[in-house]
Amino acid sequence: MSDEERIEELREELRQVKTAIAAIQSGAQEYRIGSRQLRRADLALLYKERDRLEREILSAECGGSIFHHAYFEGR
Repeated sequence: MSDEERIEELREELRQVKTAIAAIQSGAQEYRIGSRQLRRADLALLYKERDRLEREILSAECGGSIFHHAYFEGR
């Protein structure tokens, strides 16, 4: 699989995660259809997956190099 194909695959996964987040945020976390109940993934887990995918896309677009930075407020 080429880098471009991998990036596009990651972007599609990210679109799906963002769609799931939007559905939950609009009140569709859990619902019933007849006697069946459906519960979507935990919102916190979706946020983590979204962040991971965004980092992986950035890494792939930058040739695998990502620089991390942190900000620490006074002690």
